[in-house]
Amino acid sequence: MVQSKQGETKTTRARYTLEFKQEAVRLVEGGQSIAAAARTLGVVDQTLFNWVKAQRAGKLTGADSKLVSAEQMEISRLRAELARVKMERDILGKSDGVLRKGIDVKYAFIQRHRRVWPISVQCRVLGVSVAGYHEHFVRRASDDHRRHLSDDALLVHIKAIHAQSRGSYGWPRVWRDLLARGIRVGKERVQKLMQLHGIRAKGKRRFKVTTDSRHDLPIAPNLLGQQFNVAEPDKVWVGDITYIATDEGWLFLAVVIDLFSRQVVGWSLRSDMTRSIVIDALRMAWFKRHPGKNAGVIFHSDRGSQYASGEFTAVLAEYGITSSMSRKGNCWDNACSETLFGSLKVERLHGQRFNTRRQAMDEVIGWLLWYNRERLHSTLDYVSPMRFEENWQANQPRQASA
Repeated sequence: MVQSKQGETKTTRARYTLEFKQEAVRLVEGGQSIAAAARTLGVVDQTLFNWVKAQRAGKLTGADSKLVSAEQMEISRLRAELARVKMERDILGKSDGVLRKGIDVKYAFIQRHRRVWPISVQCRVLGVSVAGYHEHFVRRASDDHRRHLSDDALLVHIKAIHAQSRGSYGWPRVWRDLLARGIRVGKERVQKLMQLHGIRAKGKRRFKVTTDSRHDLPIAPNLLGQQFNVAEPDKVWVGDITYIATDEGWLFLAVVIDLFSRQVVGWSLRSDMTRSIVIDALRMAWFKRHPGKNAGVIFHSDRGSQYASGEFTAVLAEYGITSSMSRKGNCWDNACSETLFGSLKVERLHGQRFNTRRQAMDEVIGWLLWYNRERLHSTLDYVSPMRFEENWQANQPRQASA
């Protein structure tokens, strides 16, 4: 302290530094009231309140000033520092070895003592981030909420999934979809709730066979032999044709399915069932997948005249694809396509009346896109065909760049 000639203490107009203000704000954040912290530091309550407000708004600076002795400033700074050090010492003493434990243990300690010391101070002392702490407990609270959903809340999710599938999902697919959405629940509970509220998958119906194998065209050997499990994409494609009734007449659908993922990689919709419909579907698959002429693709179909025609077999030869055909009268040789058509008709077409072919086309294409992208497939461990291929691709070793 500097004395004047008259023996008075000399004061100067000094600026509060940014560091001083930050220490003052830390006292408040450390649990002290503004009034108590202001008394400790020797500043006006309103001044400290303004600093706290500015700090929270990210606008705290060291610009304001008042008449204060250098000694008062130093005493106030030391008081703030002492209060901070004491708090950190108390935290370390109470934590009793938590510093050497894993991050989850540290988070749990901070959570237990959040009403004793500020979270930000505990995080700094224990060497974890405030953001990481909050993210941990927000995520855990969300998981706990999902695990402990009431029946009414769970039923809302079940009905939403069932509606999105247009009534096609039974309890196994609904349960798998719930798991995929992060809702952990037992399958027995889902099954019981759906039964209790009359929520069920649409029933399956029998459909007519469209194959016309009464012809003298060449028949390819059955190379597939009902071996429907394929190790990689674009090794076996399966083709088939079905029909949909409209007020304008029949609408025919030809598809090409990649047997690896059950993805529909090509399709064609026409008002007639000529060889053009299967050629168009094959060309779509070829230009979508680009397997290459040396890929060794097998194309399996029934013995229908469209697939046995010279025009279709010429396109197969053009693409380097080998033809395979089912045994006569054996629908199980092409079971995958029959299953696809059954799902389409039960899940989307049954009970609908289409005034025009265009209406039916829109409905069919919408279902095919949904099927590829979203529909959970039991054969694929309840993921969609596209997700199944993406997962497979992600697990393949990366090829070294040239």
